[in-house]
Amino acid sequence: MALTLTILGCGSSGGVPRVGQGWGACDPAEPKNRRRRCSLLVERQGPDGVTSVLVDTGPDLREQLLTAGVRRLDGVVYTHDHADHTHGIDDLRPLALMMRRRVEAYADAATRGTLETRFGYCFASPPGSDYPPIINLNPLEPHRRLTIDGPGGPISVTAFPVLHGAPYQALGLRFNRTIYCPDINILMDESSRYFENCELIILDALRFTRHPTHLSVDEALALIERYRPERALLTNLHTDIDYNTLVARLPEGVEAAYDGLTTTIG
Repeated sequence: MALTLTILGCGSSGGVPRVGQGWGACDPAEPKNRRRRCSLLVERQGPDGVTSVLVDTGPDLREQLLTAGVRRLDGVVYTHDHADHTHGIDDLRPLALMMRRRVEAYADAATRGTLETRFGYCFASPPGSDYPPIINLNPLEPHRRLTIDGPGGPISVTAFPVLHGAPYQALGLRFNRTIYCPDINILMDESSRYFENCELIILDALRFTRHPTHLSVDEALALIERYRPERALLTNLHTDIDYNTLVARLPEGVEAAYDGLTTTIG
């Protein structure tokens, strides 16, 4: 099954430019340096329509959904509970109201707990409130395939744990032969098999220098060289990574992501 992937955002936790700090090393004249927080849209076209799956609901979600023209969602999958991946959750409300049903969301136990604590009103109406809940929050079990159905046909994804600054764990996701792993600093042995035989790897590469909770550009390139996908994209790019500077340093088959980049995978 062919899937269309759209990078809705490829920026680090504060986006680019950062509030109060500006563009850093990024050239403001280059549109590909303007980065929203990390998110991915996965779509499958079928004779009866399109199945749409969103990965993460960061603070830029409203603008991301408007830019991509998203009018409905069949599922939302969460990689982890950090604010830059969750705090736009309320912008799912217009979609739930338009679809006249709750949005189906999937997260691991830790992320479900955080979401329920921070955004409980999204899942159950508070006492005295007339606002309906907008989301059904479902378990996402690592190493178990999840299939999300929709008018374009099913989209399957398998989540696997990665370290994002030990002992904290996030999830990487595998769609078909594509890996999406926006927040990682160590690939654990139990998850390494998912990186084998990949068509595309979309991988965290926060900075040129090392970082305690993210891969650097060189560390990401080493992981890509180890598993040799047909193609790779670097995401979660901080203000010290200028798009054209990064592109000039990358080997063949590795590209810098940018907001709005769309690609099709088999």
